[in-house]
Amino acid sequence: MINNDNIIALATASGLGAISIIRISGPKTIEITDSLFESKDGSSLLEKDSHTIILGNIVDNSRVIDEVLVSLFVSPKSYTGENVLEISCHGSSYVQKEIIKLFIDNGCRAARAGEFTLRAFLNGKIDLSQAEAVADLISSKSSASHKIALDQMRGGFKSDIKELRQQLLDFTSLIELELDFTEEDVEFANLKDLTKLIHKIKNTISVLIDSFATGNVIKNGIPIVIAGEPNTGKSTLLNAILNDDRAIVSDIPGTTRDTVEDELILDGINYRFIDTAGIRTTKDEIESIGISKTFEKIENSTIILYMLDCSDNNKDKIKSSKEIVNKIRKDFPDKKLFLVANKIDIADSKLVESNFSDFSLCCISAKDGTNIDELKKDISSCVDLNELNTSSSIVTNSRHYDLLCKTSIEIENVLKGIDNKISGDLLAIDIRQALQHLGELTGEVTNDEVLGNIFSKFCIGK
Repeated sequence: MINNDNIIALATASGLGAISIIRISGPKTIEITDSLFESKDGSSLLEKDSHTIILGNIVDNSRVIDEVLVSLFVSPKSYTGENVLEISCHGSSYVQKEIIKLFIDNGCRAARAGEFTLRAFLNGKIDLSQAEAVADLISSKSSASHKIALDQMRGGFKSDIKELRQQLLDFTSLIELELDFTEEDVEFANLKDLTKLIHKIKNTISVLIDSFATGNVIKNGIPIVIAGEPNTGKSTLLNAILNDDRAIVSDIPGTTRDTVEDELILDGINYRFIDTAGIRTTKDEIESIGISKTFEKIENSTIILYMLDCSDNNKDKIKSSKEIVNKIRKDFPDKKLFLVANKIDIADSKLVESNFSDFSLCCISAKDGTNIDELKKDISSCVDLNELNTSSSIVTNSRHYDLLCKTSIEIENVLKGIDNKISGDLLAIDIRQALQHLGELTGEVTNDEVLGNIFSKFCIGK
């Protein structure tokens, strides 16, 4: 993790555009750029103050590559904590490549994925949880995921963990001090105070762990399965919700044999709608595979929209539908199940309503769009977003969740140790292990393998 060289990368998306930004960071960034840059006023970059913008040309000997704006950030007042320059050039792919090649030929190297943010972490500009929030912010697709990532990047989660860790650290220091004075029988750590503190930490960690259920679906999108028997209008509903011809629609039963997925943002939340193969008994091997996938998707979903056909008054079909619906409700009690009675444009929904009166039911016409907006409102009402409207941190990262669970186990061990009146040196072992896990959350305790795994998922130039 040595970062004493100079790195360069395209910070904006590659390809044709009006403007592109090339970022450079390292100890000799300003000197290298100054040798390749001619300002319009003839001044040197070495004479400029931090946070200034200079107009000029990037030149290769006497050849002008482009007229650019250079933004100067002098260490330590920069994103990485090093000397940083951002070159705003014209968005030609040729210009981008020529400038980057010129700098590589003059003492820079191409940055690795996430290396600018890695340097910001190594130089103490941000902690590890904030660095991960940067990646989440870049990939955020909805206002909810954007809000959570922005709060974490600003240090909300970091503050919570730092406070917990400091409280534990202060108390374990007292326990360690007692161990140095065992012969004098001096007591520095009050076990009543320790018990009170441990219970407080346990409750805080439990709240953070519980928030992962909300945070994870907001970050990755809430999966909604559209299920039902063949030809009930599942693909038509998907198209109507998305307002796009995303799925193939046909009157032939069993048209959909694989899952079709797409995303839609409702009230600031990203939802993943999944159209599935119709559920029925079939001898068709391919269709059977599709039906198996339907139940796999149901198992991994948060919300189930089960389609019913208002135009089909066959008593055996209605009975079969009730059996399937009751099986889904029994097998997946934790899922929010909506029944969607389709085709009210050609049939009355009273029969369906009378047979499924104990279910949440929405009557629609997927074909002409009747009550689609009402269905969207019903879907939005399933998601409790009260946690987003509080100042509490929400966990969205599976690495954080795993470490919090491990911390929780160690905290439980401390409480058991206090109840069993074990010695301070044994209590200190569990507390130190909890401190280890909390330190890994923010990067106070880490290793190169963990850092490499985290930052490899970033885009080049960030």
